[in-house]
Amino acid sequence: MSGARDLPYDALLLIGFGGPEAPEQIRPFLDRVLKGRPVPRERYEEVVRHYAVLGGRSPYNELTRRLADGLRSELRRGGCDVPVVIGLRNAAPGIEDAIAALARDGARRVLGFILAAFRCEASWDRYQAEVAQACGAIGPAAPTIIYPGPWHRDTRFIAAVVDRVRSAIMQKSAGDQATADLIFTAHSIPIAMAGRETYVRQLRESAALVAQAVERENWTLAFQSRSGSPRDPWLEPDIRDAIVANPKPKIVIPIGFLCDHVEVLYDLDVEAAAVARAAGITIVRAGTVGDHPRFVELIAEIAAGGRRDSSSQGSSE
Repeated sequence: MSGARDLPYDALLLIGFGGPEAPEQIRPFLDRVLKGRPVPRERYEEVVRHYAVLGGRSPYNELTRRLADGLRSELRRGGCDVPVVIGLRNAAPGIEDAIAALARDGARRVLGFILAAFRCEASWDRYQAEVAQACGAIGPAAPTIIYPGPWHRDTRFIAAVVDRVRSAIMQKSAGDQATADLIFTAHSIPIAMAGRETYVRQLRESAALVAQAVERENWTLAFQSRSGSPRDPWLEPDIRDAIVANPKPKIVIPIGFLCDHVEVLYDLDVEAAAVARAAGITIVRAGTVGDHPRFVELIAEIAAGGRRDSSSQGSSE
C-alpha cells in the first residue's frame, strides 16, 4: 500500500443504514426508515417487538464503528493515515453531518464506500441520492464523493465469507458436515424494484464462488425480511420455506448482510431458527463478514488504489 501522499482520496466515508441504540430511538428510527412507504401498521409493530427481543437496540452502529477502527489501523500499517468517517442514513452521525465535517476539514476527493455488496435501488441508489442531496445542501465546499466499482466477486470478500462458512460447517457433526445444505440468504426486495436483476445476478455470482471454495455443488439462494404490502410480489423463496424444503441439516449463510444487525439476529437466529426446530431440522447460521481482516483489507486496498466506477456525487473539483 502506498504512502498517504500518493492516496487518490483525502478521506474514506463509510456509508451505511444505521440503527437505534436505545429503546427510545426505535420508533423515530422506524418512522424515518419507512417514511412514504406502504408498510402495514402490524408489520411496523412487529419490527418494534423484534428490537425489544434483542434488548431494545441494534448493534449496527457499534459494528460499523468497529469496522472503521479496523480500517484506520489497516491504512496506517500501509502508511496511509487518512480520516475514516461514518455517515448513516437513519442514525447519527448522519450522511449530511459527515460530509459537512469532511468539507470543514478541507477534503475535496472522498471515497464513498456504501456498505452493501449487492446493488439495487434500495441498497445502492438511495444512498447515492442522499449523498447527492447532502452535497447540494452544503454547496461548493462539498467534496466530490467517488464510489468503487462492484466488489462482490473480489477474492478478499469471497475469502471472508468462505472463512465464516467453514467455521459454521465445523460446528456440525462429522456426518452433517458432509450432507448439510447451503442456503445463502439476502434481504428480499419487490420484484418491481429497479436493479432487481442485477441484485439477484450478483448474489448468485458470489454464492457460486463461495460454494465452489467449500466444495459444494448444490446450494440455494433464499430471501428474508420482506416488508411492504402483502399484495406486492417480492423475491422468493423465503428463508423459512427453504429451510423446511427437505429434512437435511442446513448451513444458513447471510451473504447479503455485512454485519449481524437485527435482520440477521432476529429474522434468522430467532424466527428462522424456530421454524427449523419445529420441523426437527438442525441449522447453523454462518457469521457475517463484519470486520473480518480480508474484508478490511479489501476496503483499504480500494482506498489506496483508487478503483472506482463512473458514478460520482458531489461538487465539481
